[in-house]
Amino acid sequence: MFSHIMVGADDTAAAKTFYDATLGALGVPPGTMDDKGRIFYVTQSGIFAVTQPIDGGPASCANGGTIGFAAKTLAEADAWHAAGVANGGTTCEDPPGVREGSFGKLYLAYLRDPSGNKLCALHRMS
Repeated sequence: MFSHIMVGADDTAAAKTFYDATLGALGVPPGTMDDKGRIFYVTQSGIFAVTQPIDGGPASCANGGTIGFAAKTLAEADAWHAAGVANGGTTCEDPPGVREGSFGKLYLAYLRDPSGNKLCALHRMS
């Protein structure tokens, strides 16, 4: 359904450090920066990108918005979370763990990136 997701960041160097670490924990290669300073993480399932806002204003996070990244295992989700905390992210929501709901059992780990964007690593449990 989605071709890409892009978030804003005032400090793209800090964002690249954070996302190289967290997405690297999920098996995604380091991001590539283009000549406009945008960072792209390209996978077979889509593109995640980070940019300074083109209007020149400060970056801001979406209140109520969450970007979810698929984790193949619980260990991968935990590694994603640990990499985020170690690279400028902050934990938010409940600690990483199993949640049960209408979509079955999910293992969720939440972070905010250095710019305040809310992120989640999600592993669907069988």
